[in-house]
Amino acid sequence: MIPVLKPRHAIPGILLVASVTIAAAWAFQVMGGYAPCPLCLQQRWPYYAIIPIAIILLWMSGRERLVRAGLLLIALIMFAGAVLAVYHVGIEWQWWQGPQACSGGAGLTGTLPDLSNLSVVRCDEAALRILGLSLAGWNALTSLLIAGLALAAARRRSA
Repeated sequence: MIPVLKPRHAIPGILLVASVTIAAAWAFQVMGGYAPCPLCLQQRWPYYAIIPIAIILLWMSGRERLVRAGLLLIALIMFAGAVLAVYHVGIEWQWWQGPQACSGGAGLTGTLPDLSNLSVVRCDEAALRILGLSLAGWNALTSLLIAGLALAAARRRSA
C-alpha cells in the first residue's frame, strides 16, 4: 500500500487539507467579499468538527484502535459534509428546490421590524465558479477526498 495511507501520515494531511479549506472559505468571505449563504455556513460544520478530532488523534499515535476509530469518525463526518455539499450543488443547478430561507421568495411581513434592507444571500445562485464548479462543488470534492483519505488510513495497520 501507499505509505501516505498510514494513520500517522494521513492525520496531518487531513488536518492540513481541512484547515486550508476552512481558511480559504474565510478568505473568500472576508477578503473576496463573497458572503456565504446559510447552506455554505452549514457546510463548514464538518470542518469545525474534524479539525479538533484530528488534533486529538495526533496525540494518540500509540493507541491504534482509538486512532482508527477517530479516522472512521472523520470519514463519516466528511461523507455527511459531501452529501450536504452535493445537495447545495443541486440547488444551484436547479435540480431540486432549496430551503425557502435562502432560495428566494422568503420575506418578512406583518408587525416585525422592517428588515428589507438586509440582503439574504441566495443558496440557489453560485456566487463564484472556478473551472466550472461552484464553491459548494469544490467542497463536495474536498469532503470526499478527506473522507477517502481517512477511510483508507483507518483500514491500514500501523505496522
